[in-house]
Amino acid sequence: MTLIRSDALSDIAEYAYAATAPADARLIFLAGACPLNEDGTTAAVGDHGGQAAKAVENMRTALAEAGASLEDVVSTRVLVASTSRADLVTAWQVVRDAFGSHDVPSTLTGVTVLGYEDQLVEIEAVAAVVE
Repeated sequence: MTLIRSDALSDIAEYAYAATAPADARLIFLAGACPLNEDGTTAAVGDHGGQAAKAVENMRTALAEAGASLEDVVSTRVLVASTSRADLVTAWQVVRDAFGSHDVPSTLTGVTVLGYEDQLVEIEAVAAVVE
């Protein structure tokens, strides 16, 4: 995959502006990774960063089941149930740190509510694996 940056756009974004996947790649579309424990309860109730970490952990598991890893992700969308920019930034920092130098194109969005009780964070991702 190729991460694309642009000299014509601001360099303040902590991610690439676009990504391409090889023509022979198998695309993997993940359901939103939620901060759920194995028993179905919501992890880290009230903690945006803790929920982001659990969602990343669950995303890693789903990727592994599909034969992929975080390094195969080509884009993400991070949903945060909050009207506070600080809460969005808290969740984003956890996700960004998990990806490290593999700074895929991402969208960070504040939403009013997510699907599970006490859920504050969800991460959608698309990955591409060349076999």
